[in-house]
Amino acid sequence: MATDLVATLRRRLERRVDARGLAAFRILFGLTMALATLRFVLNGWVSELLVAPTYHFTYLGFEWIRPLSHSAMLLVFGAMGLAALSLSLGLFTRVAAAIFFLLFSYAELIDQATYLNHYYLASLLALLLVFVPSESAWSLDAWRRARAGRAPSASVPELAYFVLRAQMAVVYLFAGLAKLDADWLFRAEPLTTWLRSRVESPLLVGLVAEPWVPFAMSWGGALFDLFVVPLLIVRRTRPFAFALAAFFHLTIWLLFPVGVFSFVMLLAITVFFDPSWPARLVGRLVTVSPFTPEPSPRSVRPLAFAMVAAYVAVQVLVPLRFAAYPGTVNWTEQGFRFAWRVMLVEKAGKVEFDVTTESPAARFRVYPREELTPLQLRQMATQPDMIEQYAHHLRQRFDARGYRNVQVRADAWVAFNGRRSQRLIDPAMDLASTERSLAAKSWIMPLESVSRSELLARE
Repeated sequence: MATDLVATLRRRLERRVDARGLAAFRILFGLTMALATLRFVLNGWVSELLVAPTYHFTYLGFEWIRPLSHSAMLLVFGAMGLAALSLSLGLFTRVAAAIFFLLFSYAELIDQATYLNHYYLASLLALLLVFVPSESAWSLDAWRRARAGRAPSASVPELAYFVLRAQMAVVYLFAGLAKLDADWLFRAEPLTTWLRSRVESPLLVGLVAEPWVPFAMSWGGALFDLFVVPLLIVRRTRPFAFALAAFFHLTIWLLFPVGVFSFVMLLAITVFFDPSWPARLVGRLVTVSPFTPEPSPRSVRPLAFAMVAAYVAVQVLVPLRFAAYPGTVNWTEQGFRFAWRVMLVEKAGKVEFDVTTESPAARFRVYPREELTPLQLRQMATQPDMIEQYAHHLRQRFDARGYRNVQVRADAWVAFNGRRSQRLIDPAMDLASTERSLAAKSWIMPLESVSRSELLARE
C-alpha cells in the first residue's frame, strides 16, 4: 500500500506541466527583490544598519561574517540588485539566483538585530530558484537556446511547483500554529497594543475603541494562516483564497511596517495557481500559444526527489525545535527565529550590565547605549541570546584592558504583550562564564502569567 502511494506520488510529480507559471513567479520575485534592494540603499540602511555599528551581534556558527567598508557594501548591494534583475529577465538564471542568494544571505547574517522573517523567506526562495527550472519559459536563457537551435522545453516537472508550494505551506502552517496561543487568542495581544498606538490611522478611526476589533483580527489571522493553503490547493476555492490573501496582506501592509513582506507573500501565492495562468492572463491582450502536454514524460532523477524530501524535512523540523526548550518560546526566544512566529510579540526592555573584576579589583556599571545603535539596543534588551553575546563582548573588552577574572551580570527587565515589566535574566548569573550554544539557557527567568490589567483588577 505504501509502495503504491509512493509510486503514484512520484508519477504525479514527474508529470510535465506548463513552465509559464514558474516563469511568472521568477519574474515577479526578481523585480520585487530588485526594488527592495534599491529601497534599502536609498533609505541609507546599508550604512545605518550594517556599516556604522561598531559592534555586531553575530549568528552562532557565522561569527566570521563581517561587514565590508561602506563603498564595498554599496558594491555588494549593487551586485545584488543586478542579480535580481538578471533573475527576473531569465539571463543566466540559476547563476543569478545563486549570486542573489549568497549576497542577500551575507547581508542578512551580518547582524542578528536586523533579522526579519521576510528576509529569511527571500533567501529560501532565491535558493530554490537555483535548482528549479524557472528559465524554461519567458526568459533570455530560453531565447538564447532557441537562437542556438536548441528548442527550449515549454514544460517542467510538477516537482518544481511542489517544492515552492511546500515552502509556502510551511510558512503559513507554522505561522497559524504559533497563533494558537493564549496571548493571541484570548488576550488579543500584541494586536491590542499595536492598534492603540496607531489610533491616528484613518483606517482605524472609530474602530480602535471597539474591544472586539483586535480579537476579530487575531482570530481571523489565525484562521487565515491555517486554512489559506488548503483553500489555494482546491481549484474551486482558489479565487476566494487569493482574494482573501490580497485583503489580508494588503491590510497588514497598510497598518504595520512590514516592508515588502506582504508583496513577497502575494507573489509567492501564485505558485498554487494552475501553471498556465500567465498564458491565460496575457492571452487576453496578445495571442500566446497554448500549452500542449508532452506525451511521454521524462523521468526525474531519484536524487532530485531525495533533495526535495530532505529540504522539506529541514523546513518542517527547524520551526519545531522550540519544543526542545523549556518555558514560553515567545518569552525566552529559544527556537523563535527561523520558525515563522510572525507578529506574536510586543516587547519593551532595558538592560544594564554589572562588571566585576579581580587583579585589580573593580566594579563597573555598563550602559550598552553608549556603544550600540538604537535598533541593536532595542533588540538586544529583549533577547536573551543577544544579552549573553554582549556579555561575552564585555568580558573580552575588559580582558583586553588587563583585567582578570572578569564577571558580567545583566540587570534586564522586559514588558511583554501588555504584562508588567519583569526580570528576563537571573541577575546572579555570570554570563561571561557561559558558552554560546543551542543548549537550553537555565538563567532565563520564567514568564509570570499575571498581566498588568489583571493586577489592576485585583487591586
